[in-house]
This record gives sequence, C-alpha cells and structure tokens, in this order.
Amino acid sequence: MADEKEIPGLKKTTLGAGCFWCVEAVFQQLEGVESVISGYTGGKIKNPTYREVCSGLTGHAEVAQITYDPQVISFEDILEVFWKTHDPTTLNKQGADVGTQYRSAIFYHDDEQKRIAEVIKEELDRSGTFEKPIVTEITPLEDFYPAEDYHQNYFNQNQEQPYCQYVVGPKVEKVKRVFKEKLKA
Repeated sequence: MADEKEIPGLKKTTLGAGCFWCVEAVFQQLEGVESVISGYTGGKIKNPTYREVCSGLTGHAEVAQITYDPQVISFEDILEVFWKTHDPTTLNKQGADVGTQYRSAIFYHDDEQKRIAEVIKEELDRSGTFEKPIVTEITPLEDFYPAEDYHQNYFNQNQEQPYCQYVVGPKVEKVKRVFKEKLKA
C-alpha cells in the first residue's frame, strides 16, 4: 500500500466509529475518497489480530484509515459524515457493539487535523446538536495495523450477511440519502 507521501496531494485520516465494516462502507461512498482500509490503532500491542482486538484487552480500536483528495473533499466534510453516521455520545459502544474497540475516535495525522477536530467537537457540544456530551477521543495516530484481508471491503463482498443487512446497510443508505451531493458518481 502506498503511503500518502508517495501520492502527491492526497491526505489520510483514521477514524473509529464502531465496527470498522460500517465505517469503511460509509466512507467508500464519498467522492474524493481514494481508499479506505479497515484496521486497528490506539492500543498497546504490535500487529494485533481481530481475535485479540475483539477481546477488548489490547486497547486498540477498530478503525478505518481513509485516503482522500483534499481538493475534492475537505477534512471538515469527512468529519461531518463521521459525526452524522454514528453516535459520538456513547462511550465504548455503537449499537449492539460494546467495548473499547468500538469507541468513537479521531486519530489525527497532523496538527491541522487535531485543531479542526477539536474546534468542530466543541462547536457541536455547544450547539446542543447531541442531547448528551460528545465522548469522541481526539488523539494522535501512532501505529496503524491493517486488519486481515477478509475484513477489507467487507460490506461490498458480504451484503447478504445479516450484520451487513441490518447494521451496515442502513448506515450506507443514510449516507446516500443525507449526503447525495458528496457521493461518487
């Protein structure tokens, strides 16, 4: 996989918003998003496996690393989709998925992403957009570990699987409905 430094003009961000299958499927829909890789970050062991992360003992979150073209989609637009496609007020939980591995988190790649994420989070909290305070963690990305191959592009390859039908599918449909102007052609 090419690093963003090898592809001039592209940037990356890494987001946790529950199950990485959901996050990956949501962001794959957006114009300007070049790639989305499901993986793990934020924990204490190197090269974790899915089984280890699911134990909740590694400290890692399930995340999606998004490579995007900032000339087509801004970091602010990516965060707008992030905030509106999961519940950032529930600690270590999204729907039926419970544990620190499902926490709401923005793992920023540079100081500008940190600043933007903190400003937007504060504005959202002040505005009362959400009934409860936002618990989204904003922390620097240290190491990112791609998930096993069978987790990549999961929704697109497993749409008949019940979790995809009842959890991932509705999120993808919401993105298509709410963010029509941001979708790939």
